[in-house]
Parts: sequence; structure tokens; C-alpha cells
Amino acid sequence: MTNPSPQPAHIANDLPFWTIGNADWLTRLGSEATGLSEAEAAERLGRNGPNIAVGDIRRRLLGKFLKRLLEPLTAILLVAAIVSGATGDWQSFGIIIVIVLFSVILDIVQEHRAEVAVDALKRSVAVTVAVRRGGKTAERPVAEVVPGDIVELRAGDLVPADGVLLEGRSVLANEAALTGEPYPAEKRPGPATGKSLPEAFNALLAGTSIVGGEAVMLVVATGAATRFGHIASSLQQQAAPSSFERGVHALGMLILRLTGFLVLFVLLMQLVRQGLTLESFLFAVALAVGLTPELLPMVMTVTLSRGAVRMARQKVVVKRLSAIDDLGAMDVLCTDKTGTLTEARIALVGSFDASGQESAAVVNLARLNSAHITGIHSNLDDALLAGFTEASGAKVVDDLPFDFERRRCSVLLTSANGAEMISKGAPESVLAISTTLALPDGTTVALDANRRAAITGLIEARQRDGMRLLGVATRPMPSATGLAPADEAGLCFAGCVVFLDPPKASATAAIQRLQTAGVRVKIISGDAGSVVQHLVGALGLPAKGMLNGDEIAEMADVTLAAHVQNTDLFVRISPDQKSRIVRALRHSGHTVGFLGDGINDASAIHAADVGIYVEGGTEVAREAADIVLMATDLGVLADGVAEGRRTYANIMKYVRMGTSSNFGNMLSMALASLVLPFLPLAPLQILLNNLLYDLSEIGIPFDRADPEDLAQPRNWSMREVLRFTLIMGPLSSLFDGLTFAMLGLLFHADVAVFRTAWFVESIATQILVIFLIRTGRPFWSSRADRVLVTTSLGSLAVALLVALTPIGEMLGFTPLPPGVLAAIALITIVYLGCAELLKRYAMRPSRRKLPILITRTRLV
Repeated sequence: MTNPSPQPAHIANDLPFWTIGNADWLTRLGSEATGLSEAEAAERLGRNGPNIAVGDIRRRLLGKFLKRLLEPLTAILLVAAIVSGATGDWQSFGIIIVIVLFSVILDIVQEHRAEVAVDALKRSVAVTVAVRRGGKTAERPVAEVVPGDIVELRAGDLVPADGVLLEGRSVLANEAALTGEPYPAEKRPGPATGKSLPEAFNALLAGTSIVGGEAVMLVVATGAATRFGHIASSLQQQAAPSSFERGVHALGMLILRLTGFLVLFVLLMQLVRQGLTLESFLFAVALAVGLTPELLPMVMTVTLSRGAVRMARQKVVVKRLSAIDDLGAMDVLCTDKTGTLTEARIALVGSFDASGQESAAVVNLARLNSAHITGIHSNLDDALLAGFTEASGAKVVDDLPFDFERRRCSVLLTSANGAEMISKGAPESVLAISTTLALPDGTTVALDANRRAAITGLIEARQRDGMRLLGVATRPMPSATGLAPADEAGLCFAGCVVFLDPPKASATAAIQRLQTAGVRVKIISGDAGSVVQHLVGALGLPAKGMLNGDEIAEMADVTLAAHVQNTDLFVRISPDQKSRIVRALRHSGHTVGFLGDGINDASAIHAADVGIYVEGGTEVAREAADIVLMATDLGVLADGVAEGRRTYANIMKYVRMGTSSNFGNMLSMALASLVLPFLPLAPLQILLNNLLYDLSEIGIPFDRADPEDLAQPRNWSMREVLRFTLIMGPLSSLFDGLTFAMLGLLFHADVAVFRTAWFVESIATQILVIFLIRTGRPFWSSRADRVLVTTSLGSLAVALLVALTPIGEMLGFTPLPPGVLAAIALITIVYLGCAELLKRYAMRPSRRKLPILITRTRLV
């Protein structure tokens, strides 16, 4: 026969394919129960391409390298290095090149994570599968499976593509990787009416596995068109820049603009005053080099590395160093339920009898059934038998294994009390074959309509809370020779055993710590709303608002961004909807973390500012994450947030000190160019000033952070940096002007004395002010780390030694008269006092309560 053109492979992502009947699908795909012909399969393979969900995303090393060199901050540093080498400053050239190469190589190594995550996805896919072709079944490579193929699956097989169940016997599928549901999903032919994956009882999905029974599947989507392929595609997409990356990029653009403006301004002043000379040109070049924060990559790397080491001691592995800063900036944490807030395992948590009370007798009956039944044991059986040692002396005579038509299993046991059949299964199935009810006192009564309704109400109430139940019933057997399905009638209903994926003991305290720290927690789950609400109640979590997957599917991205702000619970959510929620929150200005452990979480982990993985989940989620929690205690995540904020505080000390110097120096250089007949510092003296100042700051990564720095999320904000600069820049220029006036009008200093005095004043104020601006508190109430004290005071000592002794004569310095030294000391003290007073205004909390630090403007 000639098959019609099959439905496009992407249809599986355009509509819930499980809501379409099997006959309709066979017609749409031009297939039949005996499978496709070899010729038709080959034609479709050529048209649709191989069934490969995960392609190769590895990019050329040269492309990765060049991409990073074009970043504004990196480009500025490279230009500064070239200029330094051209002017003979080979030491600065070497330092800058080494730092840039180290930073770029580290970044390339981090990008390798995405490639490793995709490789992990590849290992989750089956290699061969049994396919019907032309009425015969043969093993074929999974890559050759096409839409319309008929595939046979057995327990232990991985599902090779998305499809619908045509035939099945006791089919159980493990879909936890895609849905987060820890219980095996029962599969039967459809169509299903629900639109969410957990409701798709007839759907078989690529990346899941068959754990029980046998299935015949019609393939409706292959490769990238499958749900699994969609997740793989999302991992291959370039993630939006994280909070840290956006901050560094904005900083680079700010420095680029200010540097260009300042250099042009100084050259213009020199042109107006005396024309362009070689010295003035070299001065402008030295100015440009001095304004580049050449140590910023090193300060960031060392600070982040120290944070990573501290977090490693708490069993938190940092895979991307900059994620530490993003963790501190995080103000919204989205978390999956299974494996993060719960244990991701099935546990026996209780039972109830006819009165709704706990019953040890019901548990014992269920355990006897599980201990003696043959066939495949489910994870519910395993939970029942955990720690169970039979002491009844009962002997098994016969059993009826579980099947999906009866949805129960029965076992016939003999003991000193005679023969008894114990049945266990779906509560509604066991209740349907029961005619009497066991009361707590051991008596039995007829199971009339009222009692049946009461028991049904107890069952439904537990199920609404997300619990899995097994009904238990018994019947005395007059004959102990065997069992038949007809014997499963007239039973006495004993009660139910209750199972649950239990909440993690540490979750409540950890989430409370996060919320106290200003991090709002949102739960995103594939489970039903009642299940999530029960978990929230059990953990005592404050949460408001709920959205389900069907509602989100109808929303445009703009509408979703508005709703996610005030919604904390998201239920019946598909994997792609998880990443949509993350992107909507990021679009609204939030720094978002996502905590998960399954394949269904991988795309959201990839899309977040910081992806967090809880050890024990899937390899795909682990490779996609930035941070791995090796301990099951979620409290270490709150510790990581504090560490991220400590890291941010130390990085921003350097950032604000480096960038805030631009405005003050612009005013000072303009003033010097207008009133002085010479340059206030020689180019070599400027470079020495910069070198010593940078050396004084290498202790910043080791510094402490005040408690208020850890209290709220911190974000990179150039507005905050500019605000600080505009407050403190004029103050530094004012004291520069006082120094100029003192040296010129009071002491009538010559060029050598002027330059030496200003060098001493500038380096002293720049270095000493760090002890004031490193904290928002009065400087005497917050002690600096000894490493920062050593590097700062050590650099100051070297500067004074070079400038005030014969060592500095080759650099144009000269010893200063006692009066000049005394005046410089007085100006330094007065400046520091003014800076301490003014920092209270410069560091006033902004609307988002971001920290504002101040600094003595750095002499370039």
C-alpha cells in the first residue's frame, strides 16, 4: 500500500498528542499494526532526519576565545596592555596579558559545562530497539526510528521516542526524569483527556523507561520534536547573561566611556594651553592606562575562588565561579518539589482502619501480602517490607499476582488459625470486592452504602493530600488448595496503608533562613495543586497564589511576567513551562535561582541566573547546574547565599574604588591643566602610583563583610557606582585643589617638590581611605582582615620609602621639607575625617537597599 504523508514530526510539541485516538494516529501517520515497510521507513528517515534528540554543540576553540576578547572590559585591558608595551612599560604589559589570558581561559572552561550536560543527555538515550517493519520485528538502531514506526518494549527498555500505547500488559513506566513523579506510572491504551504529562496514561515518552510489563507503541515524534529533544534544545541555547555577567559588561562600558572622555578632555586642555607635546601625549596615555582596572579580573577570581573553597568545606561544589556572586544577588529561588523539598523516595508513613485511625493490624496484613506474593515487586512493596521480619509462621499456598485489569494481588496463607486470603491493591478495586468491614474492636459489620461512602471519603481525602494508598482486605478460605480470580469476592475490608514522598526535615528551616535573607521561594512542580498545597502545609511555608500549567499555556510571555510576581505555587507544570517561568521572572528584573535534580529541571536550571542541583538526581541536571549541593541539608544553600553576598561586597569595594576615581581625576586634571605650567605628575610617576595602589588592594578578597552586607540580595548597579562617584568625586577634587594651592601659594614649590608632595598626598589618602569605606559603619567598629591591613600599609610604606629617600631620585622625586610633610599630613587627616562624615550620605540605602560604598578618588 502507499502510505499518505505523515503528520509533521513537530506535532508532538504543538498539541497534547496523547489526547488523539490510536486509530486517528495510525491514519495521520500512514501506518498500521504490522509496521512500516522498509522503503517507507527509509523515505521518512531521509525526510525527518535521524532520531537524535541531542546534536553536537561543540564550538571551535578559536571562536570561543575571540568572543571573550570582544567583551568591553577585556578589550579595554588589552588596549591598555598594548599602550603600555608601546611606551616601554613592559611590566604592566606582562601583568595585564597574564591576567586577561587567565580570565578568558577560565571562562572557556566554564562554557564546557553545557557541552558536558548535552553529552550526559546522549547517555540517557537507548541504543537499539525492537521495531516492526513489514510485519517482522527486528532490532534497529534508535537513530533509524521514524514517525509511524511500531515499537515493542519490555521491562528494562528505554523508550526511544514519543508515542502512544497501542497494546499493553501491566505496563509501568518510570517517568520521574520528565515529570518528577516518584511513583511508576501505569500505562494503558487511550486516548487520555488530561493535557498535562502526569495525566497522559497512554503516552510513552523518550528518555523514560519501562519498569514493568510489555508494550507496543506507535511512534508519533522523533528527535528534536520529542519532549526529551525539546529539553536538549534548551540546553544547547545560549543562556541569557547572568546577573554577574551583566554587571561586568556594564562596568566595562562605563569605564570605556569615562576613559575616552577623560583622555580627550585632558588632551584638549593641553592643546588650548600649550599645544600638543610628546610629554602631554604620554601623560594622556598614562592616564588611560591608569584608569583601566587591570587587577579587577584577578580580584574577582581570587575573591570568588576563596568563596568556592569556603563553600566546598560545607559540601557545596561550585562549578562556575561567578555563580557565587549570582547566588548572593538571588532574590527569587524557584525549586522543584521532588528530590529538593522531598526525599524523592516512597516511604510507608501510616495506615488507617474503618474509623480513620492508625492500625498496626492493617500494616501487618499488607506486609504479609508483599512478603509472599510472586511476580514483580513495586516500590510500594519495597517500602512495606523495609525492616520487616515475619514472625507469624504463616505458609504460602498460592497467589494471584498483580495485573492492571484487576489492579490488585492476592495471596493464600495458612497458619494455626486456618487458611486466609489477603488481597492488596488500588483502594477502589479492593473496596469494590468487599462486602463487610472490619471494626477496630475486631468485629465485622456489613459494608452498606453509608459505610462505603465514609471509607471512600477517607481515601479521597488522603489522595488529595498527595498520598498513595493501598487497600487491604481479607477472607477466610475453607479450602487451602489454591486461588482463582473468582475467589476475590465477598472480602472483609480492613483499611489502607499510606505512602508518601516525605518532606526533607531540613527544608522548613532552610527556606525560613532564605526568606529572612530576602529570598522569595517559589515552588514549581509537575504534581497536582492539592499535592503541592499539602507539602506547603506540612513544611509550614508561607506561600500565596497558584497557577497551573493549563493556565500558563494560555498566557503570552508578557502576561506571564505579570502573574509570576505574586504567585508562589506553580502546579502541573511541564519542563518547558519551568524555563518559561524562570525567564519571566528574570525579565521582570529578578535574579533567579532554580533548584532541581531531574531531566525535567535541566532546561530551567540552564535558564536561571544560577542553577542549583541536589546530589542524588540525574546526571543531566548535575551537568547543567552551576552549583551542586552534595549534602541533603538545604541549609547549606542559605550558607551559600551569605557567601555570595560576602564575595559581592569585597568585589564591589574594588569596583567602586576603581571607577569612582574617574570623576574626581577629571576635575583634578582639568584644574591642573588650566593653572599649572607643568604636568602635576610625570607619566612614570603616574604608573608607579597606580602599581602601588593596585598592590594595596590585593588584600580585598580576604576582607570581612559586615552583617548588614549579608542581610539582603545585592545586585551590580552602575547607577549605584555613579551615585557614589558623584558624591565623593568633588570631595577628592576639593582636596586636590587645596594641595595645589598649598604647594604653589604657600610653599612656592618647584616642579620636583610639587610632584613629590602630590604623589605622597595622593597615595596616602587613596590607601588609608580603604579602612573607612570598606564598611558602612564607623570605621573603628569594623575591623579589617589582617591580609588587607598588611597589603595596604605595606604598599604605603613602599611608596613613602621611594618618594622620600634618594631611591626616588631616578623617578624625579626629591626629599620634602618638614613643613611640606606636616601640611600633607594635616590635609590627609582632614580629608579622612570628611570622608568618614560624608560616607553616611553616600551610603544611604537606595530603594532596593543596595550597598553604596565610597572611596578616595584614585590618582591615575
